[in-house]
Amino acid sequence: MSHHNEEVTAKARSTHWRAVASMFALNGALFGVWASRIPAVKDLHGLSHSALGGLLLLMAAGAIVAFPIAGWLSDKRGAAQVTRILGVLNALALFGLSVAPGPLVLGLVLLAFGAFHGGMDVTMNGWGAEVERWAKRSQMSTYHAMWSLGAGIGAGTGYLAITFGFGLFWHFLMAGGGLLFAALLFSQDGWVSKPNTESRGAVFSFPKGALILVGLLAMCASMGEGAMADWSAIYLRDEVGVRPEWAPIGYAIFSIAMVVTRLSGGWVNRLAPPQKVARVAGLVACGGMVLAILSPAVPGTLAGFVLFGMGLALMFPLAFSRAANDPDVPQGQALAGVATLGYGGILLGPPVMGFIASATSLTVSFAVLAAMALMITVLSGALKVPE
Repeated sequence: MSHHNEEVTAKARSTHWRAVASMFALNGALFGVWASRIPAVKDLHGLSHSALGGLLLLMAAGAIVAFPIAGWLSDKRGAAQVTRILGVLNALALFGLSVAPGPLVLGLVLLAFGAFHGGMDVTMNGWGAEVERWAKRSQMSTYHAMWSLGAGIGAGTGYLAITFGFGLFWHFLMAGGGLLFAALLFSQDGWVSKPNTESRGAVFSFPKGALILVGLLAMCASMGEGAMADWSAIYLRDEVGVRPEWAPIGYAIFSIAMVVTRLSGGWVNRLAPPQKVARVAGLVACGGMVLAILSPAVPGTLAGFVLFGMGLALMFPLAFSRAANDPDVPQGQALAGVATLGYGGILLGPPVMGFIASATSLTVSFAVLAAMALMITVLSGALKVPE
């Protein structure tokens, strides 16, 4: 069944929405499962801050190599079809992380995990944009809400696994397998993506023209998101002094703040044009991070993390919608270009934080995030869609 002649009914709309949303949730959840156990992996392999940063850099490298290839495959073979395959590979790579015998193999598996995770990011955003255009509704922020929800659920499995004493092997096998099964079940909707024949070969995907600024804005938001995923637990444990099992709580409430804000994204987008939303959001995120750093007590730090999440939440969906509807660049290519900078940030953020933290302190590296948030306000004009 192809969707191109299918009528837009409420039932079809919810079926197709659910299929795309399940893939976003899977992608986020697998990432959340991994992020929740980074302190355990760090201890298991005896890694320093900067060694961990270096390994996380390999994950980033895998993704950046995969973006243009995924964009090209998506244009050639269809976004929906490629997304499902990458979902399976992503879950297998997560499991591989639990059985890596030493830092060398761990690095290689992280490279693969980053590639499948990043490639899937590009293709699922393409699939989401197709369904959004077909449904004639703004849906992108709800898909990204499902990503954050997945990430929160994934991080939650980490809390349970630590509490009940599950090692990495059983945690990653049970969580990864269960999440993959559920996502594949929900994503069977018969949607077949139409290949895009105009797409040229896969070269390193860098955005052109106005899309460069859109990509930079996404990068500022995503560096914050990536840093929260990988360092907030270590920050709360080492700098703030919370108990180890409570350390993942910072990322969990940051994720919840993002989910709630993204679910209200359609309403916010009707309220004001994207460039105005971004201008305010950057200030909210910056203020939140400043509060988190300066607060003398844990509740203040957590409140800051909530504001930081609210401020960053809509930047990705807005950047991807802007890219997918660019008048001059084919969809797969435009998305891959913005993803290179955007997801580059999610993946580059953590190792950069590690290097800054090694040279100064973790608090200083969190202060850099506040400055990045302010840049969102500066770049907000880029989200204006050209007439």
